[in-house]
Amino acid sequence: MTEQKEENIVEVDLEIQVETMQTNHSRKSTLKVITLVTLTLQNAMVALSMRYARTRPGDMFISSTAVVMAEVFKLFVCLILVYHTESISWKHFISLLNNTIIKQPMDTLKVCIPSLVYLIQNNLLYVSTSNLDAATYQVTYQLKIFTTAVFSVLILKRKLLRHQWIALVILILGVVLVQLNNSTDKSQKTYPDQNRIVGLVAALIACCLSGFAGVYFEKILKGAEISIWMRNIQLSFVSIPLGFVMCFVTDWNNINNKGFFFGYDLYIVYLIILQAAGGLIVAMVVKYADNILKGFATSLAIVVACVFSMYFFDFTISIQFVVGTMLVMCSIFLYSYTKQKKSPNLNTTLKA
Repeated sequence: MTEQKEENIVEVDLEIQVETMQTNHSRKSTLKVITLVTLTLQNAMVALSMRYARTRPGDMFISSTAVVMAEVFKLFVCLILVYHTESISWKHFISLLNNTIIKQPMDTLKVCIPSLVYLIQNNLLYVSTSNLDAATYQVTYQLKIFTTAVFSVLILKRKLLRHQWIALVILILGVVLVQLNNSTDKSQKTYPDQNRIVGLVAALIACCLSGFAGVYFEKILKGAEISIWMRNIQLSFVSIPLGFVMCFVTDWNNINNKGFFFGYDLYIVYLIILQAAGGLIVAMVVKYADNILKGFATSLAIVVACVFSMYFFDFTISIQFVVGTMLVMCSIFLYSYTKQKKSPNLNTTLKA
């Protein structure tokens, strides 16, 4: 009788474990879907929104100020996240910031390089979207996959698989086809002073900076036991002062004559929040998603950007553009592909 009771208790425990693990699996699946949708929308909307912001009628805002304000917003969000996830009281929160940022100056100085690089990159993206249509920009900017791979090999000493090198070659081929096509949108006719070469060069430099900064940031993340949110706070603490310096060095005349917030309206506020959200969403991807999911979201974002460009910017798509875009999308999937081992059945594992 006692043995039967013990067996019943064990079976109940196993059932509870199965239900708990299934619930956790369900939550992770839900978070993956949310991450996919969020990343897709953010990737697509940031390109379209930046393009519209730089070509719409009315007073033109100063792009360098928008870059700084995005960093300010990101700092605010990360402070809230650290307060709620890593501290138990306001006093402990202040102590945590002091111990991590002020009392470890050398560790904080490590983020100076990516902070400056990200600032220059974000400013260049405005130059690129001012001179390239949203669809072309979205496809071209995928070259950051190539630069990230190269810097991963050089800095992190990673070894790429054969299919990944093939994917990178296909990626370059696809971007070249897209850049050589004759597709246009109505904004290029409205603003004839736009220079496609300038937009391309800005995008290429931004891709190089993105690859380097991303790999460097990954290296310092792995080198210390600091959360990604705290690292983002460190980044913002350094990048905000640097950003203000960059504003006044590059746009002093405009800021002095028109004001720091010249041309700002609700749309620019939305754009700033959207840009700031990019870095936070990447953190979600690192935590909840995988490379396949990220590749799928990026490819889907390209499709969304192309479709929206057709309807809102009268973008005309050529066969060459379609072929180039398809090559880029295929390369993203191929580069992200990894053979995954089959996981054993949940119930079998528990009962074994």
